[in-house]
Amino acid sequence: MVRRTRRLGATVLAGFLLANALVGCAAKGESPQDVAAPVAVTDAPTDAPADEATGEPSPSVSAVESMGAAPSRSATPTPTKKPTKKPTRAAPKPLAVAKPPTETQVPPAPPKPAPSSCKPTYKGTQATRAEAKAALTDAAGRTYWPTSAPDIKVPLTLLKATAWQESGWQSNIYACDGGVGLMQVMPGTATWMNQRFEKSYEIDDYRDNAYLGATYLAWATKYIGDMYFEADYRLDPALCTAELNSCLLNAVIASYNFGHGAVAQEGKPLAIPNPSYVRNVRALMTECVCLDY
Repeated sequence: MVRRTRRLGATVLAGFLLANALVGCAAKGESPQDVAAPVAVTDAPTDAPADEATGEPSPSVSAVESMGAAPSRSATPTPTKKPTKKPTRAAPKPLAVAKPPTETQVPPAPPKPAPSSCKPTYKGTQATRAEAKAALTDAAGRTYWPTSAPDIKVPLTLLKATAWQESGWQSNIYACDGGVGLMQVMPGTATWMNQRFEKSYEIDDYRDNAYLGATYLAWATKYIGDMYFEADYRLDPALCTAELNSCLLNAVIASYNFGHGAVAQEGKPLAIPNPSYVRNVRALMTECVCLDY
């Protein structure tokens, strides 16, 4: 009420002063029609949409909305503003039918899920958060295809989110299905990765475990990117639409959990067999507490 009263007083005073101005203009021989009409003072906002409780500008589209949810309608655009054009897609849509894979050597299929009653075990000393962060950061900074696809990079946010989804950044955890460590790497996958890329990573070393997980993500990026995305290897969330099978990022995340064979098959459309897992990792890429470690 105080603010309304003050605004009303200001309005009356402004009207009084304007009326005097009009009289003065007429006395000098000027037409009142040449003078702008008084503008009413209202309580309605005249700037950008704001939060009614705090008065702060409305937030931008959230991470969930960027994955397809409708944005909030907290304000209606003013008629004077020109409608903005929708952004055009900067990457090709996935091919309706996959091309033959360029990678003929593929890792083994993941094992069957362990019984829900099985409890994981722990061996050795757990790496600190700082140590885990350093290992993941180093792994994200590496070039995994220096000759055939040097532009392939594993985003650090993706690596951190996947490690959190898989192990909660516990480097010494051993799952019932055979997954080991920070990135829950399968022993068979680790053996295959070492042979394919001529490495000697140790699965139970948290630093090597981070490299193994990142190596698989980089391998899946090229494998699926060649089959469905015309060798466009960008793992950019902005390229994804509401359809989970619309972008390479979602496909790579899905393959990390379900294996490449469940996602990409020659002559078939791209599949996302584990939508909940993909949505979890996508959300963690922007909202995970681990991003601040």
